[in-house]
Amino acid sequence: MNDIFRSFGRALISQLHPRMLMLTVLPFVLATLLWGGLLWWWWDPIMSTTRALLEGSMLTSWIYSALDWFGLQSMRAVVAPLFVAALAVPLVIASMLVFISIFSVPSAVRHLERSYPDLAKAHGGSLLGSVFQSLGSTFVFLVLVLVTLPLWLVPPFFALIPPVLWGWLTYRVMTYDALAEHATAEERKVLMHRHRVPLLVMGVAVGLLGSAPTLLWVSSAAIIFLFPFVLAGTLWLYVLIFIFSALWFGHFCLHALARLRAERAAAAPPAAPAAMGDVIDLAPSDVRRIEHS
Repeated sequence: MNDIFRSFGRALISQLHPRMLMLTVLPFVLATLLWGGLLWWWWDPIMSTTRALLEGSMLTSWIYSALDWFGLQSMRAVVAPLFVAALAVPLVIASMLVFISIFSVPSAVRHLERSYPDLAKAHGGSLLGSVFQSLGSTFVFLVLVLVTLPLWLVPPFFALIPPVLWGWLTYRVMTYDALAEHATAEERKVLMHRHRVPLLVMGVAVGLLGSAPTLLWVSSAAIIFLFPFVLAGTLWLYVLIFIFSALWFGHFCLHALARLRAERAAAAPPAAPAAMGDVIDLAPSDVRRIEHS
């Protein structure tokens, strides 16, 4: 637990560096162009399709009945936008995490190297491996989102399920990227197994930070109707949170890797000195030099 708080404090200090703030620009621009353009051109067709699908849904009928029972008939108009928001948010988060994993995390880890100058690089990961790790974990994440999506509309699950799912995704992606340059594949597996609980706790903490904009969106019907514009304004906040998580995971994982190597070096048997009778291979020139002397 001390390592979690120690790496958290170091990540906060690193986050304030101008170079780290600049790393938020490219993922923010990419995500804004992708999702802002998609919602700008397709918002009306998406809402029309969603309303048509929800009209014949048993879940929607149950939600409408509950709203009528509470005297909130006017809130029926919010159900479809809320459904779209609940589905779009995990897609936005997942794409943002992939963008940051590819374009920002390697630079963030290189920035942290000055804090671990004696940590040798083993190059156990690669950019291609990072892409596959990100896409594979994102696929599992989206499957889990679809399975649990009905619960996202029911309090208090909309505030509990997203942080857990995002925490798992963040833990899987960030751990690989933090150790890709310095750890071997075997060291990475050992560290992920040994520190599974702390890494998952860190991921859930990041998920809770990332859920703050989601709670803002569901707090008001007006904000739901302005979802495309609110989304564009909160993308940078998501990027900032994930850059911080990259620094947090980077400090934690590199410190854990240094400690693992120190433990293995201390446990390794000392090298045996060469015996007097051991055969020593000499070059022919060395043999002639010895004979002449």
